[in-house]
Amino acid sequence: MTLAYPAPVRATYGALALAFLGLAATIPTLVAMFFSGALADRRDRGLLMRAVNLVSVIATVALAADLLFAPSARIAVLGPAGFYLPLWLLLLYPAWAVISVTTTLFRPAFNTSIAHLVTARDLGIANGSIYATAAGASTAATLTVGVLLSVGSDVYALGIAFGLFFITQVALLLVHVDLSVRRSSAPRSVWSEARAGYSFLFRRRGLFELTLLALVVNFFASMAMVELGLYIGSWLGLTEGFWYGAMIATGTAGVAVGFLAIPHMRFEMRAGRILTILAFVYGAALLSFGLVRFIGFALAIYFVYGAVAGMFTNVFLSTVQATVPDEMMGRVFSADELGSSALIPVGQFVGGLLVLAVTVRGSFLVAGAAILVFAVVIVFTFGAMRRLAFHPHTASEGEAAPG
Repeated sequence: MTLAYPAPVRATYGALALAFLGLAATIPTLVAMFFSGALADRRDRGLLMRAVNLVSVIATVALAADLLFAPSARIAVLGPAGFYLPLWLLLLYPAWAVISVTTTLFRPAFNTSIAHLVTARDLGIANGSIYATAAGASTAATLTVGVLLSVGSDVYALGIAFGLFFITQVALLLVHVDLSVRRSSAPRSVWSEARAGYSFLFRRRGLFELTLLALVVNFFASMAMVELGLYIGSWLGLTEGFWYGAMIATGTAGVAVGFLAIPHMRFEMRAGRILTILAFVYGAALLSFGLVRFIGFALAIYFVYGAVAGMFTNVFLSTVQATVPDEMMGRVFSADELGSSALIPVGQFVGGLLVLAVTVRGSFLVAGAAILVFAVVIVFTFGAMRRLAFHPHTASEGEAAPG
């Protein structure tokens, strides 16, 4: 995208073009997040997933066509004197926004559907297997895209995205399980249903505290990790791009291991307490980044960091799936996603300011220390969250969460 402009204005115009790309996707995505849970909790989640994924397939084809034909007309837009967007870039924005919205609508429906496919006893294993596989596929796709961008055009790279969406569509068509929502009342307007979901979350203290924990952890983690490239170059003194890729790959491997390992730790009866412990480890890992200057130690820390993230997510997903009524589950997932996603850009902005104030090393120290302090607060105040649990052999669909 930045290469769409000539050298004298490439940095300025390219940065503005990227900012508009983020804006084009961020606003509709946040709106979609607000309603995604209500839509997932209405009728047939299988039909919803097939519909929105099909739209993703179509939007990806539209993106590829746009890049293939690349209409070069210049469209003047707001900005510095002479700023413009090539027509192909302007057309890219709505297609990218559509893909962001459809994947947002897909996630709550997908996460709630898992509870229809396996028993409470197998939720941890199912979530671990699914998301560990997704982490591996994401890593493979990222590496493949890098190769394709080096030897071919952007259109070839979009073939990976199209392939993943297409495979998903085929898999959804092959699922013959009834994924209809089990409701105790008739659906109301989507707006009313969304509001009812947030009201439900506020009334369930344990779930509300768990959502706050996720928000705080995501905020401080994004505040530090957005500076990962700068951390590698300035603090570790490694300027080769290979090391950034190695860090990302190591962290992704940790995520996969965490997802797969936590089900074997029998977390169900002490889910809230395990989440509290994981918060401490999360903070300690971030803090440790600022205490080492050897890449080997940094890679080990990033593996642990990723493993904790995978464990935390698995425990969170499984606990919600086992304890929240089916007709409310999508809205609980979307509320967490909305809050976390809304705070991540804020955390990234604050992280940039923090680097200016205390250096990149200091941003990791501050973020890690902040999570550790919040974990201490959890120990003394989040009693309802710490009591969150479910029995893997007796939990039934719609069982209420403690607290």
